[in-house]
Amino acid sequence: MSGSSVTGALIPGRRTTVRVVVAGDRGTGKSSLIAAAASERFPESVSPVLPPTRLPADYYPDAVPVTIIDTASSLEGKAKLEEELKRADAVVLTYACDKPETLSRLQTFWIPEVRRLKVKAPVIVVGCKLDLRDEHYPVSLEQVMAPIMQQFREIETCIECSAANLVQVPEVFYYAQKAVLHPTAPLFDQESQTLRPRCIRALKRIFILCDQDMDGALNDSELNEFQVKCFNAPLQPAEIVGVKRVVQEKVPEGVNDLGLTLTGFLFLHALFIEKGRLETTWAVLRKFGYNDDIELRKENLPVPSKRAPDQSVELTNEALDFLMGIFSLFDSNNDGALQDSELNELFSTAPESPWDEAPYKNSVERTESGDIRLSAFLSQWALMTLLDPAKSLAYLIYLGYTNDPATALRVTRKRTVDVKKQQSDRHVFQCFVFGPKNAGKSSLLSSFVGRPFQNSHGSSSYQSYTVNAVDQLRGTKKTLILHEILEDDVKQFLSSKESLAACDVAVFVYDSSDEYSLKRASEFLMDVARRGEDTGYGVPCLFVAAKDDLGSYPMATRDSEAVIICRELKIDAPIRISVKKREMNNIFWRIVNAAERCHLSVPETEYGRNMKQYRRIVNRSLVFASVGAAAAVVALAAYRAYASRKSHSAS
Repeated sequence: MSGSSVTGALIPGRRTTVRVVVAGDRGTGKSSLIAAAASERFPESVSPVLPPTRLPADYYPDAVPVTIIDTASSLEGKAKLEEELKRADAVVLTYACDKPETLSRLQTFWIPEVRRLKVKAPVIVVGCKLDLRDEHYPVSLEQVMAPIMQQFREIETCIECSAANLVQVPEVFYYAQKAVLHPTAPLFDQESQTLRPRCIRALKRIFILCDQDMDGALNDSELNEFQVKCFNAPLQPAEIVGVKRVVQEKVPEGVNDLGLTLTGFLFLHALFIEKGRLETTWAVLRKFGYNDDIELRKENLPVPSKRAPDQSVELTNEALDFLMGIFSLFDSNNDGALQDSELNELFSTAPESPWDEAPYKNSVERTESGDIRLSAFLSQWALMTLLDPAKSLAYLIYLGYTNDPATALRVTRKRTVDVKKQQSDRHVFQCFVFGPKNAGKSSLLSSFVGRPFQNSHGSSSYQSYTVNAVDQLRGTKKTLILHEILEDDVKQFLSSKESLAACDVAVFVYDSSDEYSLKRASEFLMDVARRGEDTGYGVPCLFVAAKDDLGSYPMATRDSEAVIICRELKIDAPIRISVKKREMNNIFWRIVNAAERCHLSVPETEYGRNMKQYRRIVNRSLVFASVGAAAAVVALAAYRAYASRKSHSAS
């Protein structure tokens, strides 16, 4: 592998300019350095602070122009300096080689100042006025800078130069540009001298994509195709032999009879980086669609963006078939479930496992040994696709989905259209679960994914999700997502006009043994009903009487109150459940059924009925008015015809 033909023109998604800010103590040679780089000669006199200076695109091999910003060291220019540092792509900090105290100031003031301003740009430390250093006191740059670089990891490179003698002047801004276009930090851990995990995962995916015969090694032909794809130049047979020899000397397992192994492939990239040829590894990553964070570039993810608030995104059958194949491939012991180790291996070509954090962690059903079955695996993907379609599509590609990315996702019909057609075309339904504290919402969500009942009164600290497949009539399955809305968040949640647009069905849970719980749940039901009527995003609603095994106030009273509320809003009577006794009364099937029959069970408040009546009257009036206007037009036309005939007969 060779990076000799890497140029900026070959790097997709690259920057169009690099902004370098030069800072340091007064008299360290900042302005002379910039002027010498721009004019390629030593200036006899320079302004205290130069205006922005541009090095053209053809100045360096990456073909990206560099804008250099000079700064003042005075207190008066402090505000301007801070502003420029915050906007920098790279920072050059200068010291004077003939003034050791200016180097100390980098450690005591300048680098801490960069940190204080939370500047994330790479830092290049530059010793200017090399020609003025006392020849009787030679200094090893490596010895001086090693402890400083150990202390300040943001330092990318150290270099000494002389503007007067034009020694290593262009190199200063070349290293600054290179630190931005080909940064070290995402690829390599300087402390351990190893590739970073995310870089290894990306290179592993690239290796697998290039291993077309899937034999675990890149043969000569595959190596050549890889080289041409990334660098537009084939490898000569002698070069391939040379590459393999270098690898085999250092890591014998990096080459086998079939070709270059993954171990060898990773070793080569670590070697490139250690030798300062980061542009080679970055060219490979960018050719395969990665950005500077070693994630797939957003522009390569064709996620449907033009969709109404009440439309959702689901995986297509093509994507589901691919995922079922992936599941089988990594189910190494063929037990129909993935262990955590198998799941980690499955995601080993992605930046990280996407399900280790909320809202995905603990959102699906697991076996007694903690494994995940195919149904739960696909349910998790359904949840990720609904909440973050771009992430879902990216992870499909990380796993090896090589079909047109546009074939992986489908946008559902508008729910308002579903209501008119009185049926839904969705395979994934999202249910918002409302209710007061301790009503049993969390227990309902947990029971949905088979977790045992816990008799605790604590509530979730975040809006949680659980997801599972629900068997329907005629052997079909639908995926149901339960989304708990915390009591304290309801008011803010409903303040958004589109808060209910993503909701296919709403459930209102109350503790059937607690009169106050029923009151609060009915208030939430009324709030949601009104919000739906106001925004046009009315949703089917179900009232759920939880904790049916308890009873602290008269059953007849609590039943009658709940039934009256449902009757007034024209929704079904409360569904009684007891999670503790596992008496669930087909609750999840009923939720899905309500979502499918989206034109039914939509609550109607008195306000909504009045508005509907008002609209009917207005529409009827408009019809009468239009009929009257049409009659008047007909009458006028008849009169004109009559007048015309009379005029003709008279003549």
